[in-house]
Amino acid sequence: MTTPLLSITWTDHVTGRHGFLVVDRLVRGIASGGLRMRPGCTLDEVTGLARGMTMKEALHYDPAARYVPLGGAKGGIDCDPRDPQAYGLLVRYLRAMRPYVESMWTTGEDLGLSQDLVDRAAAEAGLVSSIQAVYPLLDDEAAARRRLADAFAVEVDGIGLDELAGGCGVAESVLTALDRAGVPYPGTRVAVQGLGTMGGATARFLTRAGLTVVAVADIKGTLFNPAGLDVEALLAARDSYGTVDRSVLRPADRELPGDAWLSLEAEVLVPAAVSYAIDTGNQARIRARWIVEAANMPVLPAAEAMLAARGITVLPDVVVNSGTNAWWWWTLFGDIGADADEAFAHLRRSMRALVEQLLARAEADGISPRAAAHALVADRLPVIAERFGWYR
Repeated sequence: MTTPLLSITWTDHVTGRHGFLVVDRLVRGIASGGLRMRPGCTLDEVTGLARGMTMKEALHYDPAARYVPLGGAKGGIDCDPRDPQAYGLLVRYLRAMRPYVESMWTTGEDLGLSQDLVDRAAAEAGLVSSIQAVYPLLDDEAAARRRLADAFAVEVDGIGLDELAGGCGVAESVLTALDRAGVPYPGTRVAVQGLGTMGGATARFLTRAGLTVVAVADIKGTLFNPAGLDVEALLAARDSYGTVDRSVLRPADRELPGDAWLSLEAEVLVPAAVSYAIDTGNQARIRARWIVEAANMPVLPAAEAMLAARGITVLPDVVVNSGTNAWWWWTLFGDIGADADEAFAHLRRSMRALVEQLLARAEADGISPRAAAHALVADRLPVIAERFGWYR
């Protein structure tokens, strides 16, 4: 990958905190990527995430679809989203980035920020929408915007469709890997780090598929039950940051330290919270067979190499968690309607096909799934460039 097209570091004049915007590449003048807020967020982190968005977009290219992949971008703000000054900082950041949001960068929720909060701050910053840059590419803007708004209004068992789409894709990635390995769903144990949007939805879909979620970690610690946690009760007891009210725990549920999820007996680990969660030190504690990256960049490259040497497979974030982004664009461009069953069916078909390609390429070439993802992107980029003109 080359250096980004655009890299900005912004300093807030009120708090002195920093925000970042990186546009990795453009397709038809537009790039896509969410906005995260977390303490310690850095330009290097945002640069890596923007590059990952370029890959996610390219991986979902389908010449028969209305949705045309965009370029990759990412925004980041170095602040705890729970800080009393966080919302004002978000509004000022979006006001400063307004020219880019209006012209080239479509954004939305990411770590630390909900879509509702991004939408409210965007309006206060004077923006029409956080995705308004893509509107000129739509055949019927009014109909497309109504379709997306209708989709965001859909709820399934008390959780919004927009919050479930990504987790459906993560769960299908897990199920595809199990199917290829001939591992039955019943008896397969899962530990999930983070019960926010992505982790919560993943836990729900995996439980409903017949797997057993034995551990869930949040900011307060790890909840553990070897016989399986009551995922629906935990989801209903979350606050807006994914922290579970411990009063819903059953007598057999145990509370363990925050990092205990890493070393518990489970076949599948799903890091769905923060970047850089698994490093060269703590990777030695992992006993799972698969690590499925629901979060962005949760496994450091050196740790991934060490895990591979121990026979542990890492399914990479650029594939696994790409369903959220794809669902937005499938809906907006009209490949699917504002219907949960249609959305889940499309997600499952697309993610299963993509993960099958990924694992088959890795096996055929004797490379890691992450290297296989890069190979698939390298196959697609020239085709996209030839059809639509290139990013740079």
